[in-house]
Amino acid sequence: MPRARKGNALRKGGQRRGGGARSCTQADSGSSEDDAASEARSTTSECPSLLSTAAEDCLGGEAVDEQSQQENLEEKLKDYVDCLTDKSAKTRQGALESLRVALASRLLPDFLLERSLTLADALEKCLKKGKGEEQALAAAVLGLLCVQLGPGPKGEELFHSLQPLLISVLSDSTASPTARLHCASALGLGCYVAATDVQDLVSCLACLEGVFSWSCGTGGSAASLVPASLHGLLCAALQAWALLLTICPSTHINHILDRQLPRLPQLLSSESVNLRIAAGEAIALLFELARDLEEDFIYEDMEALCGSLRTLATDSNKYRAKIDRRRQRSIFRAVLHFVEGGECEEETIRFGLEVLYIDSWARHRIYTAFKDVLGSGMHYHLQNNELLRDIFGLGPVLVLDAAALKACKISRFEKHLYNAAAFKARTKARSRARDKRADIL
Repeated sequence: MPRARKGNALRKGGQRRGGGARSCTQADSGSSEDDAASEARSTTSECPSLLSTAAEDCLGGEAVDEQSQQENLEEKLKDYVDCLTDKSAKTRQGALESLRVALASRLLPDFLLERSLTLADALEKCLKKGKGEEQALAAAVLGLLCVQLGPGPKGEELFHSLQPLLISVLSDSTASPTARLHCASALGLGCYVAATDVQDLVSCLACLEGVFSWSCGTGGSAASLVPASLHGLLCAALQAWALLLTICPSTHINHILDRQLPRLPQLLSSESVNLRIAAGEAIALLFELARDLEEDFIYEDMEALCGSLRTLATDSNKYRAKIDRRRQRSIFRAVLHFVEGGECEEETIRFGLEVLYIDSWARHRIYTAFKDVLGSGMHYHLQNNELLRDIFGLGPVLVLDAAALKACKISRFEKHLYNAAAFKARTKARSRARDKRADIL
């Protein structure tokens, strides 16, 4: 069962609550880019800001009837659900977007359980008869519904009823690239959360693999010929495929390694920085899975692969955007370090009073997949969504009273002092690095 495999895949590098994070090992120490990379891989959050203005008012001492707030929200959501069957495409798109925002920022399992069939029918019509943006929004809402309903019977039923439609739109070359992109993401996330049959997992893997594999030509130049309009689709399909690899049975992993590990490096020459990064992270994940199966795993074309990764880790081409160059160098330094036999760099995620450590490429892919669909609501769901807490080993939801929430929320003045101190420390560190370079020159 895929769900059982998931627990095994996530057991390595267990989550710890509280305490300090161990320092990341950087490939090139002492440079300002390493400081930026370290900051980029450590995310800090205060108490959840998406709990609604009602929660903020409670923290400020104003008495607000939370029950009436919830009722008002559910009344609005009922209107949005009704609008999904409206004749106007613009009205349907507006309702889908409102539902997407609400599902990403709040937990509404009871409301959704009562209307799961209605939502499934409405989303099916949007995917079948809608065009472009409407199909994309319907797929995004479907992914969020799977996150909200979890791996229970209702979540399974929803995913199974819409899985064929997602595959149909994803495989349709005449469909909108944006719609296909969101269908790829929804297919990967829905299968990860709700699929219980290995055959469903294998079919989703095959579908996603078929989307990005055609760009890996035998001559190694096909990746550079992919139209720019399809870069996002290929990236989404590759990332969804990599997500499902984290729950894939070991009997299938060997076949995937033999088939894809020699081909994925061809995507490293893509014109899209996002596709290059997705390919690099997928390669690191494949190496991690291969070493789990065989500790002394050896890749035949290691020298050429490391050469390509090293080139991207030191890329300084001026025609690329500066932010893209920095992000690419940071990620490919970590990929190269791991592929050459090092450890995965640890990422620290702080949310509320808890800390989550991402210390493997599998956990990194899973966390990123949920963050892409939940956006700024990720920290709220980490605190309150039992599905995410189970996946990352966070334990039961912490019950905090208003006083505890207020205690963990720092004031604007304290935040200003902290930022000023951090800025001063970074300036001193970078000044020392500049002084060392001056001495060498």
